[in-house]
Amino acid sequence: MKKLLSILLAISLAASLAACGSSPSGSSDSSKKDNSENKTSSEEVPNKEPEKTPATDAVTLAEQVIVDDQGVKVTATGMGEDSLFGKNLKLLIENNTEQALTFQTRDASVNGYMVETMMSADVAAGKKVNDTLTFQSNSLEACGITTIADMQFSLHIFPSDSFGEKFLDTEPIQLKTSAAEGYTYTYDDSGDLAYDGNGIKIVSKGISNDDSIFGPGLILYLHNTTEQGITVQVRDVSVNGFMVDTSFSCDITAGKHAVDAITFLESDLQENGITKFSEVELSFHIFPLNEWGKTIVDTEPITLTFA
Repeated sequence: MKKLLSILLAISLAASLAACGSSPSGSSDSSKKDNSENKTSSEEVPNKEPEKTPATDAVTLAEQVIVDDQGVKVTATGMGEDSLFGKNLKLLIENNTEQALTFQTRDASVNGYMVETMMSADVAAGKKVNDTLTFQSNSLEACGITTIADMQFSLHIFPSDSFGEKFLDTEPIQLKTSAAEGYTYTYDDSGDLAYDGNGIKIVSKGISNDDSIFGPGLILYLHNTTEQGITVQVRDVSVNGFMVDTSFSCDITAGKHAVDAITFLESDLQENGITKFSEVELSFHIFPLNEWGKTIVDTEPITLTFA
């Protein structure tokens, strides 16, 4: 069964936009770097919207065991019906150990895009439960995903009475649905190039005025072509010459894409009389995933201007 906390969190997340869940809806495509030659176009495949599967074509998934280790067994039993919060994967979780365990997900992606998920299942010793892994609708929408062809995630399993302890962290689990065969994967990297180096590409896609309940946001497309997971954060952010606080930390596993937003605090904008974005200056701090003490790159200040 899901924790009450997860349900409350789901309601909160549905009202806001999170990592790879910041909808480009209402965003401006007028952002540009000082050098106009940094304008990019779509990579890998032609720049177009992802192919859509008609609503009448139900996506299915064959039942399969995805974890069978250390006394726990998890079976993906199929795709569930879409819900208010997103698209659902049905799981049968069996805890054959002598302690209560909690099952959660980490590093989830759909069709190559990092997405937010919801699942936290408590299973008593010797018991089993049918639960659902939800791929959040706001994340899918931000990435232009209407059909799940494949999904990847890891399971983080820990003793229910000890959040800080680890019982088992699985390797990445990949599942392909009936839509995978012949599916066309597209990644829209159009916009204004903000950074391209060390196997990492970041493109500005403009300002979204309805980014979240905290304030507007700068929509970014990110692509990690390296063989390691990374975290991208920002430093020393200013808007129209005024220093402001932001919220942004995007995790991208090896080879994956992401759509995320740098959220500007509405209170900061109001205090500085900012009603329109003319210029944003920032630096990117990029480091290996889950390795806070290391650094891949700290970029020079980058200036983005808006008409």
